[in-house]
Amino acid sequence: MKPGDPVLLKGSGKNYFVTAGNGDLHTEVGVFKLDRLLEMEYGDSIASHLGFELKTRRPRAPDFFNKLKRTGAPVNPKDIGMIISHTGLNKQDTVLDAGTGSGILAIYLGLVAKRVLSYEARQDFLDVARSNIALAGLDNVEVRSGDILQEIHSIDETFDVVTLDLHHASEVVPFVAEVLNPGGFCVVFSPFMEQAKDVRQAINMIELEEVVTFECTQREISFSERGTRPSTIRVGHSGYVTFARIP
Repeated sequence: MKPGDPVLLKGSGKNYFVTAGNGDLHTEVGVFKLDRLLEMEYGDSIASHLGFELKTRRPRAPDFFNKLKRTGAPVNPKDIGMIISHTGLNKQDTVLDAGTGSGILAIYLGLVAKRVLSYEARQDFLDVARSNIALAGLDNVEVRSGDILQEIHSIDETFDVVTLDLHHASEVVPFVAEVLNPGGFCVVFSPFMEQAKDVRQAINMIELEEVVTFECTQREISFSERGTRPSTIRVGHSGYVTFARIP
C-alpha cells in the first residue's frame, strides 16, 4: 500500500476506516500502527499491540456508503446507479454537484468521473464531507463552500453532468445551461413529489430535452424455512430522480 491509501480494517464486529501510514489507530482492542500498512497488501492482517488482528480490505463504494460519517440521509445507491447509468457517466466526464451533504454522492461520482466539483452551504456538513472524501482517497473531488444558487454565476468552467440534491433545486435549474456542455445532463434528486413537480415546472420554462422523472424502488427478498417473500424490514422508496438534457 501507498501513503494515504484508504483501508477498511475488519474483524469480529470491529470495522474502522483508516488511511495507510496516517498515525496510530487507538481502539478498545489495542493500538494499531498504521505505518505498518505501507509494508502490506490488501488482504493481509494487522495486529494491535495487544495482539488483536484485523484484516485489511480495499474499500469500495458500498463500504463508504455504509461506514462513513453522515450529516443526513444521503442519496441511496439504487438512485446513484440510475444517475450513473442514465447519464452514461464515464472517466472522461466532469461533474458539478450541489448539496454535498456528507459527500456520499460525490464519492460515488468521483470513483467514475474524471473530476467532481461539489458545493455545500453549511460549514458543518462541509467539514464532514471533506473528511469523508479524504478517507475515500479521492483527489479528483473538490468541495467548495457556498450556495450554488449564488455561486453558479461565477463558475468559470463547464460540465458534462450537473447533480442537484437541494431543497431549492427548482430555483437553480433555470441556470444550469450556463455550466453544461452540449448534450450534458441535469439530474435532480427530490425526496418529495412536490419538489419533483417544482423541478419539472422549472425545466419546462427553459430549453432542456429528454425530460423524465423516475422512482426507483428496491425490495430485499427474505428466505426462511416458512417460505420466500419480499422482506418487510426495509422500505424500498427513497425519492424521485429527474433527468433533463441540454440540446
